[in-house]
Amino acid sequence: MNNVIIFTDSDGNLAICVPTGELPIEEVQVKDIPAGIQSYIVAKDSLPQSDFDFRNAWEQVNGNVTVNINKAREITKSRLRIARQPLLEAQDVAFQRALESNLNTSGIVAEKQRLRDITLLADTAQSLEDLRQIQV
Repeated sequence: MNNVIIFTDSDGNLAICVPTGELPIEEVQVKDIPAGIQSYIVAKDSLPQSDFDFRNAWEQVNGNVTVNINKAREITKSRLRIARQPLLEAQDVAFQRALESNLNTSGIVAEKQRLRDITLLADTAQSLEDLRQIQV
């Protein structure tokens, strides 16, 4: 099946209905899309497949699917927070050990601050590729 049905669900998310081919797509559209919801039949390859890592940032207007950069920034921030958590925990242990041994903690403090600030980079990213490049 080369076509899919897209619509914005009641939560504001882009939903994609992929028919099995057992029924004509127009029948599936009538049968499976909630009443009162505007839906569109579009070519599957018109969806931004290269941006699937930002799938939850997809939006549609009149059947045209785009990636909302602000939503993509929030997805990136969540990814970074998950990735940095074990690193921050390791720095907490290193900091405690350094304190116990009267060692200089400035490098540890700087690294913890860098990890805390990493999500700020998403705010200034201008493209999806910029967002992909941000790593902890």
